[in-house]
Amino acid sequence: MEEEVQLVLDTTKEAMDHAIEHLEKELANIRAGKASPAMLGSVMVEYYGSQTPLNQVANVNTPDGMTISVQPWEKSMLAEIERAIMIANLGFNPMNNGESIIINVPVLTEERRSELSKQAKSESEDAKVGVRNARREAHHDLKKMDDLSEDRLGNAEIDIQELTDKYIQQIDDMFHVKEKEIMTV
Repeated sequence: MEEEVQLVLDTTKEAMDHAIEHLEKELANIRAGKASPAMLGSVMVEYYGSQTPLNQVANVNTPDGMTISVQPWEKSMLAEIERAIMIANLGFNPMNNGESIIINVPVLTEERRSELSKQAKSESEDAKVGVRNARREAHHDLKKMDDLSEDRLGNAEIDIQELTDKYIQQIDDMFHVKEKEIMTV
């Protein structure tokens, strides 16, 4: 019986970890004014008939805080990469110089910073929902265990709530760091 309760706790923790990992990826895609290769993380390029992540067909780096440079491994991919960046609708205007693609990252307006902050808040709220869903599923799994004493059930529910509180705090902390990063001019 104790193993079953531990299994429920482990499964819940794993689901909450997934919510945090997803939030980290989503927050990395929200640009905060300074250029980062992660800004192009969602760009998919048509490469020999299949959709391939940009970083698997080109070297993406940032020579300075306001520029992203994309150096394809095959020169023939320049036009396709440029098109993929435009299709991704990231608000960038790529420039092809025949050797590489240069993207000047525009300075964020106050209005755009506010939008990005709202987007980060929305992503963090989604992560909290994921954590709460994991908690709800854990409670449901515990209630299905017929031979679990009321004391053990209560203790397991307390453990789950403490885990939930810890993850919700971690999500809030991640959001506040990202919000500060976005709002810093």
